Amino acid sequence: MQKLNQFLKFTPILKEKIWGGEKLRNYLNKNSDKSNIGESWEVSDVEGDTSIVSNGNLMGKNLKELIATYKGDLVGDKVFKDFGNKFPLLIKFIDAKEALSIQLHPNDELAQKRHNSFGKTEMWYVMQSDDKANLIVGFQKDSNQEEYLHHLENKSLLEILNVDEVSKGDVYFIPTGRVHAIGAGVLLAEIQQTSDITYRVYDWDRQDSEGNYRDLHTDLALDAIDYKSQQSYTTAYSKQENVASEIVSCPYFTTNVLPIEGSFYVNHNDKDSFVIYMCVEGKVEFSMNGESETIAMGETILVPASIKDFKLSSSVKSELLEVYIK
Repeated sequence: MQKLNQFLKFTPILKEKIWGGEKLRNYLNKNSDKSNIGESWEVSDVEGDTSIVSNGNLMGKNLKELIATYKGDLVGDKVFKDFGNKFPLLIKFIDAKEALSIQLHPNDELAQKRHNSFGKTEMWYVMQSDDKANLIVGFQKDSNQEEYLHHLENKSLLEILNVDEVSKGDVYFIPTGRVHAIGAGVLLAEIQQTSDITYRVYDWDRQDSEGNYRDLHTDLALDAIDYKSQQSYTTAYSKQENVASEIVSCPYFTTNVLPIEGSFYVNHNDKDSFVIYMCVEGKVEFSMNGESETIAMGETILVPASIKDFKLSSSVKSELLEVYIK
């Protein structure tokens, strides 16, 4: 089998949304003439939305074909053993011009039983936010089904949910069952399990252009919600230049933040996994053996598990999110 020795870039899959805006186009340079692009799926193996390589010798191949051909060389031996030909993560940028619905995601067990799917644990990294923009995450204090239903029926969920104003660099980890919504004016990077299962519980009574309301999943959500509250929902972390510092680590993914200035070498001998880099600020060049690829803010690159050594360079203040599976 031919050795996989290429940094992989993919063509973004752009999704129009009722709540989407123009930041993905204007701020992250996504190629679209639409004014309501809500999501850019950067690396996806969701059925019907499989990412296609946009660079190098493998241009035109899709992610499923790559896994079938390269197996552990692409994703890592342990990841291939655990997931086979399914890519385990979905990587996105999201622009909320209007608030998303209040929603949650089922855990693996429920998702498997009801939808033959993975659950959906995810995390958010805020890249930009308008003045006073916020996120809804979790309950203000411990709640229960009865109280929740009372407020749902009275359209007063915000009285019991936690709302945080956010700014650039804020991180939120969203385990399955946690009620959440991205507020209007927030642009963020999202890392999640490969799953498109969402239980929408409240959609602000809005209608689409044809006067239709989107489906709600009130009954499905009831036993999927985690009614417990947390003291704080933000994730604290520290940063060090040219060092990958852990932000989130869970069974499904680990995400580090990596501020870059100048150039240095990276070694992945400690990882048996693909590594995805999302550029959330600036511009970074990846190089090895005379080959190089550059990603700017809003772009993503996948480094196959078979590539262990390479160089990162940036002439401007830059920052990457580094995502892999332990």
